Amino acid sequence: MKIVTPDSAHGRRRLDKRALSVLLARRLAWHQAVHDPAREPRNDSRWLPELRRWQAARLAASFQGFMQDPKRKPAAEFFLTDLYGDRDFSRRDSDIARVAGKMQRLLPQTLLETLADAIELGALSHAFDLRMAEALEHLAPRRKTLDDELYGRAYREVGLPRLRGHQVDLIVVAGYGLGHALRTRGVSTLLGVLRGPARAAGFGELQSFLERGFGAYAKLDDVGAFIADIERSEREVARRLFAEHPEPFAPLPDAHPPSGNKRKQIRDR
Repeated sequence: MKIVTPDSAHGRRRLDKRALSVLLARRLAWHQAVHDPAREPRNDSRWLPELRRWQAARLAASFQGFMQDPKRKPAAEFFLTDLYGDRDFSRRDSDIARVAGKMQRLLPQTLLETLADAIELGALSHAFDLRMAEALEHLAPRRKTLDDELYGRAYREVGLPRLRGHQVDLIVVAGYGLGHALRTRGVSTLLGVLRGPARAAGFGELQSFLERGFGAYAKLDDVGAFIADIERSEREVARRLFAEHPEPFAPLPDAHPPSGNKRKQIRDR
């Protein structure tokens, strides 16, 4: 089965309310489809839990440098648990889709568009996991645990380097966009005002997600530099995996933030 990302050509243009509602609905429908065992039997693969556990541990290891920086640690933890981890985001993403029509006047437009990107990131990442689980069934039908070598073989069998690149694009867009929106003036007050009504209306998971994000990003001095470091690391891991590098997950030799020009490119996306 091909992995198809709906609205993959969607740029950073501002959407009107109707277009944004349609976008959110389409991405949620895709998200639900790839998670539904009735439509996608690979959700029952015995390899899927092990794959998620292994990938979460790999990502946590690559974030160790962030964890040692008090200002970056909260944002790194938020990434691991709420944006790019192994949690089930179905409840949150359902809240996002429903909020488009009911709270669109209250939440900033940029925040809603970024949440749509977060749904796409979750759906695409899960679609890749399904293909990885299928590859592992073929490559190691009797094994029960992953290691670097087997993971790399499955990664290359799945292939699709351009879509892997798009996955990193979504990490950048969702991560920076959320950080920018949550640091916009007045958002902190708005989240406080909405806490009670949001939970009463059944949007508690989304409200908690936004509050955790606000608290995490509040301590960052430079959102662009933080996201750029993640992007650099993830693109290099993908390059090494496709190139059959003997140590694809080794830390980058240069841990310094990218240049100012690179940061500006991320801000302009």
